[in-house]
Amino acid sequence: MPIRCTTDARLALLLLFALLASAVARAQAPPPTAVPPPDLAFIDTGIENASPLWYERGDDGAYRVHLLYDHERDSPNRAAGHIHFRMVGRPGAPITLEFVNLDNVWNGQPGSVAGELKTVALSADGTTWTTVPTDTLPGNRIRVTVTMPAGGVLHLARMQPYRLSDLDRLVAKARASAHAEVTTIGATVQGRPLEIIRIGRGDEPRRVFLRARAHPWESGSSWVMQGLVERLLGDDAEAARWRGQFTVYVLPMANKDGVARGGTRFNVNGKDLNRNWDRPVDQALVPENAALERWLEGMIAGGRKPDLAIELHNDGRGLLHLSRPPVPGLDEHLARMARLEAILRERTWFTEGHTEGAFRNSGTLGDGWLERYGIDALVHELNANRVEGRKAFTSAALWQEYGAALPAVFEVYFRDR
Repeated sequence: MPIRCTTDARLALLLLFALLASAVARAQAPPPTAVPPPDLAFIDTGIENASPLWYERGDDGAYRVHLLYDHERDSPNRAAGHIHFRMVGRPGAPITLEFVNLDNVWNGQPGSVAGELKTVALSADGTTWTTVPTDTLPGNRIRVTVTMPAGGVLHLARMQPYRLSDLDRLVAKARASAHAEVTTIGATVQGRPLEIIRIGRGDEPRRVFLRARAHPWESGSSWVMQGLVERLLGDDAEAARWRGQFTVYVLPMANKDGVARGGTRFNVNGKDLNRNWDRPVDQALVPENAALERWLEGMIAGGRKPDLAIELHNDGRGLLHLSRPPVPGLDEHLARMARLEAILRERTWFTEGHTEGAFRNSGTLGDGWLERYGIDALVHELNANRVEGRKAFTSAALWQEYGAALPAVFEVYFRDR
């Protein structure tokens, strides 16, 4: 008797044969080729102190990193130069980065960061850093080619970063020391506390004030300050001698908000903290400077006016900026600054020199404190790329070495005053 298949049975058999044929085909096919991971999978700007940016891959395979500008309030001035991010990619892959948007405007005049962006710092773990040179291209562009390390992660920065968390550790160390006192003098626009670290009793015959990080990208200035503070907190006889000769007041990070958001130059209200010191400070727009102004005027009222004030910065030259406002005793001030420079050359790796001629940069702390308060004040730029006195690229270690040498400079400077 013939076997009769229903329609459903025939469909089931056809499906079974199709599945068997598919299984045989898969078994005979070559294994799929694994797709290699991309050379650069991602640029991470979510890390602490990261610079705001966007990026794209060009036709030549280079990744173009577009830095975003800070803008100054009611001014054409703009700034982009802070670089700090984390890359994730294929271990061993060469990555070429091209930095653009480097056409800044300073004091109303067009300029470019490209001419002074000669190095960047690299780290596989965000802790140990190496500085390498960059290449300058036409059109105010900078290129650098790096190799992704074995872990597939590489940090890149303009200089070794100094973040809020680094400052918190330094302030905690000062608070715990019997040789220091930490005073909160005010707050930033966004409410972050502004601390001054005093080292010494406060009744010593001479006083030095130093401020760092008015411009957020200039991390070398913070490393110098850390080296100074840690040296003066030492329990050795030399540090004790210095603490008995002069008091040091340190404001180690003036623009905390800017550092936190990865800014380059201005506070969050679009104001430059190293400008407008030739007039009373606007509390609403620049609370960071208003707090410092109140502190300074309180010091003066109490008979403790600083004998020397140094505003620390980074740039591509590293000069001492000696402003020349029309004030009584200007020649004597410049003679004291020449003496300070000579001691710096003798006791530290400083070699760069100072501004010449009738240089004046109105409104800087160095200019304004001299003009308004009669304080021997200057802006000390530090070369962001190279320590010529050590024939080496910059590093946190060399910045801290410089800071640790400053107490000996102050000792000699005050000896005959």
